[in-house]
Amino acid sequence: MPASQDKPVEPKRKQPVARSAAAKPPGELPLLNRELGVLAFNERVLAQAADASMPLLERLRFLCIVSSNLDEFFEVRVAGLREQMRSDPSHRDVDGMAASEVMSEVRLRANALVARQYALLNDTIMPALAKAGVSIYPRPDWNGELEAWARRYFEEQILPVLTPIGLDPAHPFPRVLNKSLNIVVELSGTDAFGRMAELAIVQAPRVLPRVIALPADKFGRDKFILLSSVLMRFVGELFPGIEVRGAHAFRATRNSDLFVDEEEMTNLRQALQGELTQRHFGDAVRLEVAQECPDAVVRFLLKQFEIEEGDLFRVDGPVNLARLMQVADMCERADLKFLPFQPSHSALLGESGDVFEMIRQGDILLHHPFESFEPVIDYLRAAAHDPHVVAIKQTIYRTGSESELMELLITAAKSGKEVTAVVELMARFDEETNINWAGRLEAVGAHVVYGVVGHKTHAKMCLVVRREGGRLRRYVHLGTGNYHPRTARFYTDFGLITANEALCDDANEVFRQLTGLSKVLKLNHIWQSPFTLHDNVLAAIAREIKSAKEGRKARIIAKMNALQEPRVINALYAASAAGVKVDLIVRGACALVPGRAGLSENIRVVSAIGRFLEHSRIFWFENGGDHDVRLSSADWMDRNFFRRVEICFPILDAKFKKRIYTEGLAPYLRRDAGVWELDASGVYNRQSRGDASAQEGLLSTLVKTVEPPRLRLKGIRSALKLRRK
Repeated sequence: MPASQDKPVEPKRKQPVARSAAAKPPGELPLLNRELGVLAFNERVLAQAADASMPLLERLRFLCIVSSNLDEFFEVRVAGLREQMRSDPSHRDVDGMAASEVMSEVRLRANALVARQYALLNDTIMPALAKAGVSIYPRPDWNGELEAWARRYFEEQILPVLTPIGLDPAHPFPRVLNKSLNIVVELSGTDAFGRMAELAIVQAPRVLPRVIALPADKFGRDKFILLSSVLMRFVGELFPGIEVRGAHAFRATRNSDLFVDEEEMTNLRQALQGELTQRHFGDAVRLEVAQECPDAVVRFLLKQFEIEEGDLFRVDGPVNLARLMQVADMCERADLKFLPFQPSHSALLGESGDVFEMIRQGDILLHHPFESFEPVIDYLRAAAHDPHVVAIKQTIYRTGSESELMELLITAAKSGKEVTAVVELMARFDEETNINWAGRLEAVGAHVVYGVVGHKTHAKMCLVVRREGGRLRRYVHLGTGNYHPRTARFYTDFGLITANEALCDDANEVFRQLTGLSKVLKLNHIWQSPFTLHDNVLAAIAREIKSAKEGRKARIIAKMNALQEPRVINALYAASAAGVKVDLIVRGACALVPGRAGLSENIRVVSAIGRFLEHSRIFWFENGGDHDVRLSSADWMDRNFFRRVEICFPILDAKFKKRIYTEGLAPYLRRDAGVWELDASGVYNRQSRGDASAQEGLLSTLVKTVEPPRLRLKGIRSALKLRRK
């Protein structure tokens, strides 16, 4: 197809200005700090919770997401900062900041963020929920009936599993699990052995629900109390005859990085299984305590966890807001949630019912969650049951503890097909799940490999080999997202199912590298890390610079989760200086500074936060009008370029290129798309949302929302009232 027919309609924008300034070497680049960028991202997420136009229970979800994100931030990023401060305190990262300087800023920003969280919860969201009929009763609001019910619940459901630990020389401070709920109890008196009672620790077992739904027949629908409230109210039952002077919830966050010695290790799975048991007891990096906890008790806790006062967070409410997500899950209130929608289904089953015939007729491009993930399952289901399929090869990064895809691989292996699963055991926080799947696959005869030690396998590929007419034919699914049906419902991702021989040959070669031993071979179309992806991205940017200098159109659009790699950022600065228009859609942390005169005035950076988690990676290069459009599993970060196995594959069909532009890029580049724009000072500013945000616009054009009957009836009644007026 001629290039002119492939040309997308672009939003109007002022012409780029070419500059003669030479690009600076990476060590002198103006870069924004990654840790502060992650916190800035969570500030944008919190703004969703503060948005009054959002449904109430969704606002609560966003509030909880911030807490969950902060947990991981402290477990990984802050833990890394602490280690850097210990091992090399004088070291400065590429952004020019020492770890101690970053830590100081992190503490200030994180404390301010948490304070805004609790203020929003207490002053706005909780009162609004109560007005709407959803209540989470704090202890001061309990009436006599609720008090009596909670006491019975405590005695029957909680008390039997609690083990109080009185602190004395024979009972030292217990090992407190990472992120677990604990109560520190102030006591006064002597026990049966004559020992002075001062402090005790009560740990809440993880089997206990953190949010307790009250019986609807007694208290009404959607009424809840928290486990922490019940524990603190009745903890005295654990110390009969001893005066309880106070009870205060606390929670410690620990370093959760796993350490595996690659030189000494002989079996990665066994090494990880041994290490996982210790993850919950790493060095403490944060302490959260109830706001009213006495200073003396706080100092005692800080000493036990060997952390500083700067690592302390006093909170005005539950010490773990992430648990409140259960309230949104348990409430069946369609009027307080996003309108449900039915993803469109790109049916793989034609009249013949032959999935592979449909793929041979033409490539299939899927855009989740607007299009169903079911075709991917159809593809693997057909492969598992088709007697002509002889082999299936798949990468597994995150897939969930319950997965039909994994069950289909097990079914295929049981039926005698050659099944090869490249399971990434080092997928953070999914290690245990992946170990379990690896064991089940091995038990039925599948070939299970764990990729390459030192390089996480993050590529998303599923290759099927089928015998057709006396020859073997291959089919492949390549994607930007994980093989995880649940997250496919709320992550934005693209996937391609194709029988293109060159792409299938490339995928097969990547699998051969992962499972066997071979030199790096040149691939037909796929750019692969850690070998060619970085060089090819730099070459593609250089190609746009050359076009701009020759007076031809030049354009770069890139969408990703994070942008951090200095040499790529340096190349983008050089592209801007040459007059190349650069649009970057970066959901999370972005180290590049846009809009700076003489350096990056032709670069725009936006971040989209909304109902769905923006997860797709799309790279668009003008390429002289013959657009080079690629989808990838990789962000533009050092780890993705050099310490992971990633793929970046081209979209060869012109109509698919246009679709990716109109669905995956253009909606986020509108000036009224409701995105956050990064300015030259490193601050994100919310842009006008117009009639709808980018995601809302895609929902309205790509799928149909399903309006609940209750809402439709409410709308009819409102219309009748207006008509009567």
